[in-house]
Amino acid sequence: MCYGQHQAFSRDSLSSSARQQPPATENNNNNNNAEDVVDNLRDRLADTEARLARARAREAELSQRLEEMKRFVSVMEILETYLKRRFREQQDHVDRLFKSLPA
Repeated sequence: MCYGQHQAFSRDSLSSSARQQPPATENNNNNNNAEDVVDNLRDRLADTEARLARARAREAELSQRLEEMKRFVSVMEILETYLKRRFREQQDHVDRLFKSLPA
């Protein structure tokens, strides 16, 4: 129904709709179905929230592991730089020793 296009109510339409109401047992079935739907949605929401909590915990764990790996890589790079420098120093020392030997 579009905005501004309302169905006009008449005494006949109101009385006919009152006659079309479902019996009480059908109302109970509808209420039970509605309660079942709400319960189902609550269960699904609880499951979704539980999955979200597990995903957040996993994300936190992975973030922590990533930070540890970054620190490890940083330490390895520092160690690599140190070892390369020491290697060059040792090479220079050996070169100087060989140059100082009489020919």
